[in-house]
Amino acid sequence: MAPRTKLSESLPPLLFGTATFTYQFNVDPYALGPVPLVQKALQHGVRGFDTSPYYGPAESILGDALDTSFVRQHFPRDQYHILTKVGRIGGDVFDYSPEWIRHSVARSCTRLHTDYLDVVYCHDVEFVSPAEVLGAIQELRRIRDEEGSLRYVGICGYPVDVLCDLAEMILRETGEPLDIVQSYANFTIQNTRLLSHGLQRLVNAGAWGTTRQGPPIGAMGNWHPAPDDLRKACANAAKWTEAQGEKLEVVAVRFALENWLREGAKAGSYANPRGNGDGGFDSSPDRPTKVGVNVMGVSKIEELDETMRVWHSVLDGLADGNDLDAGSMTPSDALTDHEWSLKRRQQIRVLAKSIHFAWASPEPGFINKGNPAPLNFRSKPEATGILTPPPSGDDLL
Repeated sequence: MAPRTKLSESLPPLLFGTATFTYQFNVDPYALGPVPLVQKALQHGVRGFDTSPYYGPAESILGDALDTSFVRQHFPRDQYHILTKVGRIGGDVFDYSPEWIRHSVARSCTRLHTDYLDVVYCHDVEFVSPAEVLGAIQELRRIRDEEGSLRYVGICGYPVDVLCDLAEMILRETGEPLDIVQSYANFTIQNTRLLSHGLQRLVNAGAWGTTRQGPPIGAMGNWHPAPDDLRKACANAAKWTEAQGEKLEVVAVRFALENWLREGAKAGSYANPRGNGDGGFDSSPDRPTKVGVNVMGVSKIEELDETMRVWHSVLDGLADGNDLDAGSMTPSDALTDHEWSLKRRQQIRVLAKSIHFAWASPEPGFINKGNPAPLNFRSKPEATGILTPPPSGDDLL
C-alpha cells in the first residue's frame, strides 16, 4: 500500500546533493573531507541527502560519513532522509529490469548503512522507454509494499516535457501518482523551464519537483553538455559580478533558492520562514509556510557555510514578505542583503545569451548498451562500485 503520509509532510526543503562526491565534479572526492562536511551539514540543520549509484563512490562515501559515532549519537536515522536512484549504470548503460532494480536497492542499503531508503528515483528516465520506466516504478512500489526497504518512489531527469509525460502516464496507468519528481538545471538564472513548462503539469499529475544546478569540471574532464556560447555567457557574467564585488555562484544560488521557494511552493514541503537552526524545516503541526524544495551541491565547508547563509537570509525575506521591484531601486539606495540580491540577480540575468536554452538529452543517435555484465556476477550487494577514478562515464558502476 502507498504510504499514508505525503512525502511533502516530512521532506525538508533543502537537501545536500552528493553528486559532488564523484570524479565528474572533483579530482579526488575523498580529499574533500566528506565526514566533517556531512557532519557540518547536519549541524547546520540539513536533514536530507541526495545520492545515486551512478555517482561512482558517492553512496559509499555518504554512507560512511553517516555511519559514525557522532552522527549515530546526535542524529538518529529517523531524523534525516536519504534519497537515491536506480537504473542508470553508466554514461550509455541503463538497466531498468526488475532484477537490477532489486539488486540496486539492496546494494544502496548496504553502501548507505541503512535498513531503508526514504526515496528511490528512476534515474535519468529520458534515456529509456516509457514502458521500462513504468515497469521499474511498479517494481519499486512492490519492494515498498512487500519488503519495506524503501518508502517513496519517483523519477528524475533533464527534459521537463518528458518528466511531465511520464508522471501523467504513470498516474493514468497505475492510478497512483508519483511521490516526487526531480529536475536539474531547469530553474536557474539561465533557464526556468521547470516553472514555465512543467510545474502545473506535475502538480496535476500528483507529483512535485526539486531542482539542482552546476556545471563542474573534475577528474573526468569537461563533460558538461552546455554549448560554448552558454559557457562564454557564464564566464562574462562571472567577470561582471566579480567587478561588482560579488560571486556569480552566490547570485545564482540565491536566484534559484529565492524564486523556487516561492514558485515551487504548491508542490513543495513545509518550512519555518525564520530559520531556527534546523535548516528552516519545521515539522510542527502548525507548519506556517510551504516552499519549493532545492538540492544544493557543495564540495567544501566554506561553500556549505555560504549556501546556508544565503538560505537563511532568503527564509528571512520570505517571512518579511520582502519581494521588492528591483528595477525601481537606484544605486544610492541603502539596500538590505535581501534587497541587494533581488536587484543584483536582475542585472545578472540580462547577461545570459542563451536564456531558456536546453540541450538534447539523450543526444540524437543514443543507444543504450544495457547491462555490461550478467547480474549473477554481481550478486552480492556490496560487490560493485567504482571507488577509483574511472576512465569514462561508461565505467561508473
